[in-house]
Amino acid sequence: MKLLNFTIIKLTCFLILGILISYLFPISIRLSIDITVGLLVILSIFFLKARKQFVKTIWFGIAAYILMIFIGFLTTSFHNQKNFSNHYLKFISVEKDSLETVTFRIREVLKPGNYYDKYVIDILKINDKTVSGKSLLNIQKDTTQSALKVDDIIIGNIAFQNLIHPLNPHQFDYKKYLEKKYIYHQIFTENTSLLKTSSDRHTLFGMADNIREHINLKLEPYHFKPDELAIINALLLGQRQDISEEVYTSYTNAGAIHILAVSGLHVGIILLILTFVFKPIERLKHGKLIKAILLVLCLWCFALIAGLSASVTRAVTMFSIVAIAMNLKRPTNVYNTLAISMFVILLFKPLFLFDVGFQLSYLAVFAIVAIDPMLYNLWRPKNWFLDKYWHTLTVTVSAQFGIIPVSLFYFHQFPGLFFISNLVIIPFLGLILGLGILVILLAAINILPNFFAEIYGYIISGMNGFVGWVSKQEAFLLKDIAFGLIYVFAFYLGIIALVKFLKKRSFSNLKLLLVSVICIQCAFIYIHYKNTSNEFIVFHKSRYSLLGNSTNHSLLVAHDFDSLTASKNKIIKDYTVGNHIKTIKKDTLKSIYILNDKTLLVVDSLGVYNIKSFQPDYVLLRQSPKINLNRLIDSIKPKHIIADGSNYKSYIKQWEAICEKRKLPFHQTSKKGAFIIAY
Repeated sequence: MKLLNFTIIKLTCFLILGILISYLFPISIRLSIDITVGLLVILSIFFLKARKQFVKTIWFGIAAYILMIFIGFLTTSFHNQKNFSNHYLKFISVEKDSLETVTFRIREVLKPGNYYDKYVIDILKINDKTVSGKSLLNIQKDTTQSALKVDDIIIGNIAFQNLIHPLNPHQFDYKKYLEKKYIYHQIFTENTSLLKTSSDRHTLFGMADNIREHINLKLEPYHFKPDELAIINALLLGQRQDISEEVYTSYTNAGAIHILAVSGLHVGIILLILTFVFKPIERLKHGKLIKAILLVLCLWCFALIAGLSASVTRAVTMFSIVAIAMNLKRPTNVYNTLAISMFVILLFKPLFLFDVGFQLSYLAVFAIVAIDPMLYNLWRPKNWFLDKYWHTLTVTVSAQFGIIPVSLFYFHQFPGLFFISNLVIIPFLGLILGLGILVILLAAINILPNFFAEIYGYIISGMNGFVGWVSKQEAFLLKDIAFGLIYVFAFYLGIIALVKFLKKRSFSNLKLLLVSVICIQCAFIYIHYKNTSNEFIVFHKSRYSLLGNSTNHSLLVAHDFDSLTASKNKIIKDYTVGNHIKTIKKDTLKSIYILNDKTLLVVDSLGVYNIKSFQPDYVLLRQSPKINLNRLIDSIKPKHIIADGSNYKSYIKQWEAICEKRKLPFHQTSKKGAFIIAY
C-alpha cells in the first residue's frame, strides 16, 4: 500500500506546504480569510456536482488541495499575534530610553544565564491600554530576591529592546528562534524596578507550575542529589532547566538526549501503565468509553504538566488517537495516526513545524514504522531476552536513519556509540518511569519510605554515570560535521530510495536509488565549488580582536585571545563548519593585509597609521587607539572605517559620529556583526 494513498497524508502535506509558503511570504488575515472562504465555496460546488453525477472529478481533488494550502496560510496568519489590532507592538517605541509602564504576567520560566534570570512573559497592558503579545524578560540576578513564578503579575517602567541577529557568520540565530515563538522583543531590568501585584495561579500554565512546585517540595526531604532531582524533573515533569551543563553534554554526546526530552517513548510507556491501571473499568457499563476518556484526560494532564513542548504535544496527540481507537475497537493505521496527529497540531500550532523537537520526533517515528520491520526480520532470535534486545537495537537504528540528516544539520555531530546507551537504558526506561511515578505519588501523600527514595536515587545516579562514561569515549564522537540544507534533502532522497529498493527490488526502485546517489554526489560537488571564493573576516568578539582569511577551503586565523578565551571560543568553529572548511591555521595579527586589489590597514592601541603614499581601502580600529579620526581620514583617505569589539564604546560612539558627519561608511561589529571582504 503506497503511503500517499492515504487522503489525510495528502491533506497534511498540502497544509505543511501552505504553512511554509505563508511563513516565507506572509499575507494579511483578511486576505487569507477571503481566499479560504472563496475556495470553500468552489469546493462545495464541485462536491455537490460530483455527488449529483456519482462520479469523482479531478477538479474536486485540486480544489481540496489548494484549499488546504490556504488553510495553512490562514492558520499561520491567525496565530501570528502581530496581526492583531491590540498587539503591544502598535503601542510602543523601541527608541533608546523610551520607557513604558508595562503590566505583564509570567508565562514560562527559562533556564537562567550567567547574569540574568530569563522568563517568557505575556504583555497585559501598556500604560492604560489592554494589549496582547509575548516578550522575553531578562532580570539581573540578585540573591537577595526570590525568583518570579508562573502567573505572577508584575508592573514596571521598562524599555523594550529589539532582538538582534547573530553577530558572526553561521552562529545560532536566537532572534529567528524566538520569532517562531511569536516573541519579537526583549526587556532587561532589575528586581528593584518591578512591582509584584498578584500571584494568583489562574491559568493552566500556572496550575501546572504549581503542581510541579508542590512535587519538588515533597521530594525535598529525601535529599536527592541536584543531578538526580534534575533528571527526575526532566523524565517525569518535562522540565530541563535545572540539568547541569556537564550532565546535559554527557547525554548529548552519548546519543541519549532524547531520553531527557519527554516524547513518544515516555508517553507510550505511560499509556501502557495507565491502560493496566484502568483495566478494571472495562467491567462497567460503557466501561471502554469511560476508560478511553480517562486515558486521554490523563495523557493531556501529563502534557500540560510537562510544559506542552512540541515533542510531548505530538506524542500525546498521537497516543490519544491510539487510545481512543484501541478502546473503541476501531482499526488503526500508524501512518494515518501520525498524519492525523500532525494535522491537528499544525492547525493549532503551525510554527511547531519549525521546532527541532517536532521534526525529530516525527521523522524518528516514521522511520521506525517504515524501517524497523525490515531490520527486525533479518534475524528472529528464539530466546526471549535476545529477541527484546535485538528489537531494541533495530528500533534504535531505524530511528537514527530517520533523524541523522536533520540532526547533523542542526547539531553537526554524530554519537557513534548511540546504540550502546540506548541498549542499556531503553529496556529499563519503563521501570525507571514507573518507579518515578510511584516515588512522586508516595511522596505527595507523605508515605514514601526513605530506603525506596535512596534506591531510586541510586538508579538515576547509575544511569547518569553510565551515560557519562559513554560520552567520554571521544574517539567514537564525530564532531564539527559540515552538513548544509542541500545535504539534508539529498540524503533523505537516498534513504527513501534505499528503503524502497530493499523492500521491493524492482527496476524502477533501482533507478530511483541510482538517481539519489547522483543527487548526493551533485550536492557534494555544488558545495565544494560554491565555497571557493576568498573572504577576509573581521569577527565580533567583545574585548578582543579576531580576524580570519579564508582561501582555498582553509582558514588563517589571527587573534589576541588569552588561553582561557581561546579554549572557549566557538566563533571559528561555527564559521568553518558553516563554510565546509577543513584546514585551520594560526597567524599573528598584522598591520597591513593585501587582499588582491584591496588593502586593509589595522590601527591598534599604538595609533600608528601615517604611512607615506599608502591609501588603504579599509581601516580597522582595534584596542581603542587614541587617534584623531578626522586627521586619519584626511591623511590616508580610506573608503571604509571598521571598529571591532575590542574598542571602548565611548570611542566607537565618537568615531561613528565623525564618519556620519563626513558621509564615510562606518561598520561597528557590535551592532552590524562581522565585516566580510570578498576578494
